[in-house]
Amino acid sequence: MAGVSPSNLSMGEYLLHLLNTVQPSMPMPTQDRQAWEDWRVAFSRKVLESLGPLPEPVADPQVVVIEKTDEGSFTKEKVLIQTEAVMSVPAYLLVPKGIKEGEKRAGILACHGHGNGKDDVCGITHGEWHRHWGISVHNYDYALQLVREGYVVLAPDWRGFGERRLGGSQSGKDHCDMLLIKCLLFGINPLGLNVWDGMRCLDFLQSRNEVDKEKLGCVGLSYGGTMTLFISAMDQRVKAAIISCYLNSLGSFAIRLGNFCGVQVPIGLLRYGDLAEVAALIAPRPLCIEAGLRDEVFPVDDTRRAIEVLRNVYRLHDCEDWLVYDEFDGGHQWHGTVSIPFLKRFLPPC
Repeated sequence: MAGVSPSNLSMGEYLLHLLNTVQPSMPMPTQDRQAWEDWRVAFSRKVLESLGPLPEPVADPQVVVIEKTDEGSFTKEKVLIQTEAVMSVPAYLLVPKGIKEGEKRAGILACHGHGNGKDDVCGITHGEWHRHWGISVHNYDYALQLVREGYVVLAPDWRGFGERRLGGSQSGKDHCDMLLIKCLLFGINPLGLNVWDGMRCLDFLQSRNEVDKEKLGCVGLSYGGTMTLFISAMDQRVKAAIISCYLNSLGSFAIRLGNFCGVQVPIGLLRYGDLAEVAALIAPRPLCIEAGLRDEVFPVDDTRRAIEVLRNVYRLHDCEDWLVYDEFDGGHQWHGTVSIPFLKRFLPPC
């Protein structure tokens, strides 16, 4: 904070001082559309830099179907999607029954948050009561909810979660933070690697006969909101996005509260802007933001400030109603009451 003593010893005070004194070098213009477009191109490059170097594409990526099960109103395929020469993504593909020959459906990338990975968003508990409780409390099974609405849904495990957890003994340390530290030794960022995997998951959705290549959406809660934000900002193929209980300010939840982990670090981003500016890269595509009034992880006051930034951008593009904000009476959870109708409006399943 301003006025910190030169003899200060606290790194906490030091970081707060930086937060309050360092001015982002790329303020976003909201009065002139061409100026905004020029900013968008330049700021996109900085966001890409914050994700670290991305992997090399695979010329002929392999997709392996592990199993296929009948879930009543839909089928569930477990697939492995190759995203690097030596890395694949395990995912569940949920396909509604009754799709006619030649019919195409919208495809949704359902991004999980912290927890058990793809199992949670697909409502898979393995008979464990604590998993059932966690899914119920957070209304977490949105992949399941969306396939029942008629969407083809892909739910992958991100690096560090589910079947892709960091192996070995970590002496009780936070596995997300350990993953970042180990990745930094190679100059790579797990957030960027996961965004890369997300974009390759969109490739896979586009390859499916049941999916309309031009109708892709992305949704997620918490870290799933992180992933939805950065994937949608970086990949124009996402035509509609739902960010639940994440859009906020890095200064608020990361610096002041410390509610932050190693898999969601856009390195150096605060030198240029914040998460509201990243979300602005989604404009003018349809975007829905959910925020719980009692969310103790991402304070709603800072979400409101981010929404005001976004409203200026959508107003600049003459599409204010394409930005939908649902502030609900709840905590850190998927709401769905406004967001699913939003998705059906802007990205109908059929």
